[in-house]
Amino acid sequence: MRRRPNYLAGAASLAWLFIVGLPLYVMLAATVQSRSDYSRGGPLSWPEGFTLDNFTSAFDEGFGEYYLNTVIVTAAVVGIVLLLVPPLAYAIVRSRSKVTSVVFRLFLLGLAIPAQAVIVPMFYLISEAGLYDNLIGVILPTAAFCLPVSALVLSGAMRDISPELFEAMAMDGATPRRMFFQLVLPLSRGGLSTIVVFSALQAWNGFLFPLVLTQSDSTKVITLGLYNFQTEHGINIPGLLAAVVLSMVPVLLVYLFARRALVQGLMGVGGK
Repeated sequence: MRRRPNYLAGAASLAWLFIVGLPLYVMLAATVQSRSDYSRGGPLSWPEGFTLDNFTSAFDEGFGEYYLNTVIVTAAVVGIVLLLVPPLAYAIVRSRSKVTSVVFRLFLLGLAIPAQAVIVPMFYLISEAGLYDNLIGVILPTAAFCLPVSALVLSGAMRDISPELFEAMAMDGATPRRMFFQLVLPLSRGGLSTIVVFSALQAWNGFLFPLVLTQSDSTKVITLGLYNFQTEHGINIPGLLAAVVLSMVPVLLVYLFARRALVQGLMGVGGK
């Protein structure tokens, strides 16, 4: 029996495509227009002439240095998370000690503490440690606030690993260290991808810690560098949107290569 087409669903899909596509068109169209053309035609106008000056001017205003600083912060935060969270999650899942359970619950209290609530003591702590206006002073608190969520996600992924696999390796004489590297890590790829993407997004889009804990242009990151396109005479909207597009590219690449494992990790089946 031939099914009748669902015109209502098709119309709803087209409406949703328009809602999603319109902001993307406005952003991308503005990046290839000059500032005068954009002011004359408005945000919905089709570009009269294509130019890449907005992208080159972004780097002329120091965006390249901000880009590099953001890459350094993001790579360091992801590295710290990958170094600390997998062993922690493995201990949480495999240990039967009450101490481990209590420590894990205390560790998860970080989920209830917003960064805004501790930014003042964090400022004094970073200043006393001599890390103010230093990228390390941004990396450490950013990584610290990524650890609770990352530990929760990865421990959930590791719990999906069948206990029979641990028992089989134990019967073969495998040590906990060998189980961790040869069994747990390979079967936790979904969870690992999830915490990598999560911590990378947190570091790449971080604004509060760089705003409060840095001052000089040499330590600015992308989120602060976008302010350079706002002057006392107005905002260079095409240049600003070009910088926004450049800042989106690494995040899109990370998601493109990790999207399947990311979805599996969020569904709680990363270990299967």
